[in-house]
Amino acid sequence: MITAVIVEGRSQGEAARAYGVSQGWVSRLVARYRAEGEAAFEPRSRRPKTSPTATSATTVELIIRLRKQLAEQGLDAGPDTIAWHLRHHHQLAVSRATISRYLTANGLVTPQPKKRPRSSYVRFQAALPNQTWQADFTHYRLADATDAEILTWLDDHSRYALHVSAWPRVTGPIARDTFGAVVAAHGPPASTLTDNGMVFTTRLAGGKGGRNAVEAELQRLHVAQKNASPNHPTTCGKVERFQQTMKNWLRAQPNQPATITDLQALLDQFTATYNHQRPHRSLPHRATPAAAYDALPKALPATSRDHDTHTRVRHDRIDSSGVVTLRVAGRLHHVGVGRTHARTHVVMLVDDLHVRIVNAATGELLRELTIDPSRDYQPTGRPPARNPNDPEPNVGSGSFRCPETSQGGGGGIRTRLHAARATEVMGRKVLRPAVPSYPS
Repeated sequence: MITAVIVEGRSQGEAARAYGVSQGWVSRLVARYRAEGEAAFEPRSRRPKTSPTATSATTVELIIRLRKQLAEQGLDAGPDTIAWHLRHHHQLAVSRATISRYLTANGLVTPQPKKRPRSSYVRFQAALPNQTWQADFTHYRLADATDAEILTWLDDHSRYALHVSAWPRVTGPIARDTFGAVVAAHGPPASTLTDNGMVFTTRLAGGKGGRNAVEAELQRLHVAQKNASPNHPTTCGKVERFQQTMKNWLRAQPNQPATITDLQALLDQFTATYNHQRPHRSLPHRATPAAAYDALPKALPATSRDHDTHTRVRHDRIDSSGVVTLRVAGRLHHVGVGRTHARTHVVMLVDDLHVRIVNAATGELLRELTIDPSRDYQPTGRPPARNPNDPEPNVGSGSFRCPETSQGGGGGIRTRLHAARATEVMGRKVLRPAVPSYPS
């Protein structure tokens, strides 16, 4: 438009009609060219000269300071968390988009264009506290590079950390005992959700060993057990995300734990902060997990699992002492069958605690019993049989003691009188050869 007027000599009205703009706009452009020259062709900022509602420099500085403080403490420092702190601690209402814009402008956000968008995930959440508990364990290195394991029980509805403990190694009995401690403190849940770790389930173990300690305890308390599909960690995403936050906080501590006890002390400190002080972005109104857990009534197991039995078939061989082993609820039990059947191949038909032991060759039922979980050895109930290689007992081998000479029965009988009294006292008729008498 400028060249049409200045170079071609066309009128401003003709140029305005040709380009479809107002004549006043063409007049301003021509005046700008005559005042500035070639600089008039450069695009200019559309930013207003004044912005009365713009965020103040003090607030921007506060946003950046909160970001650095939260990051140094190992806590979440995203726009939602910063907005919560501004609103509750500084009485400032700043939108999430505004905070994100200033963080990006100051180089405090690392772009992640390949990260999967959050909207692509199918979200689920329990409707009530104790409706579902998630559990998992993770690893953490101590100051001396020793590996420790951290076990977590988390409420799905409120994200309340029910139990967090450190162990040299998490085992099935430890998982069962910690679950029992949480049940004693908060009541039983309606269900649990875990991955397929062997401490939680043996469903992918090929049927070997039966139910483990946790599975047996869940069945006893009528708690429904749910497990994620293999290679799908997002199913247990709540406890996985909790562990990420926890480990970020642990790494940010100036004094790293040197022992399990030191690590447990830090975990207790983090759990208190996480449950009662730190706002949770996934909860309504950025509430704390403790507030969300206490706000609603607790769910309870809905159905009985008395008929939820676990059956399996085990092939084994009776050992030389007449015993066969069987693992029940994660504990190995020794079942007595009898030495008569030593080294016999058997088939064990197991229905929870009810067991039938059958000769694999003949189909003969060798024993049927109900396992007593409180005992390691399951006796046959029959008196022990005498070994045919043992010598026959004799008269003098009892507990008889001569009243006249105090000679014990085990030492032999030296006179006819002693022999007669021994036979009379023990109530036996024994024919003995004559014992010669010797002069004293």
